[in-house]
Amino acid sequence: MNLNRLSFVALAVLVACIVWLYLNHCIFGTGLVTITIQVFAALLMLWARLTFGMRSFHGTANPTAGGLVRNGPYRYIRHPIYAAILYFVWAGIGAHLSVFSAAAGLLATAMTAARMLAEEKLLLQTYPDYAEYSRTTARVVPLIF
Repeated sequence: MNLNRLSFVALAVLVACIVWLYLNHCIFGTGLVTITIQVFAALLMLWARLTFGMRSFHGTANPTAGGLVRNGPYRYIRHPIYAAILYFVWAGIGAHLSVFSAAAGLLATAMTAARMLAEEKLLLQTYPDYAEYSRTTARVVPLIF
């Protein structure tokens, strides 16, 4: 399967997981900790979208023209948009933990990982300096992963 097709399928499954969590009332936090994490995730998403601009809206893993973004949240995390999605989803799951919500979260995480890996392969082909950037910047959690 080519990387763009894999990325699109992963996006479709990720959206389906999030919709399932929403329909089963497992997406929004209920306590101070989970709501705080979700507010942080929403702010991170907003910061990343504003930093990256309109070119960040695409369904497949297409590197976009305009150069490698290394400012804003991209200074600390290679994939802040995906990180924000994962933080938000897992905070909601933590507030409504069940076998089914955890399974949906694991599937959403796997799909997010597939998209990140597909994008990274294409970014390496498009931007040679991405290799150095990826060695010095965490993928999802600053200073850890």
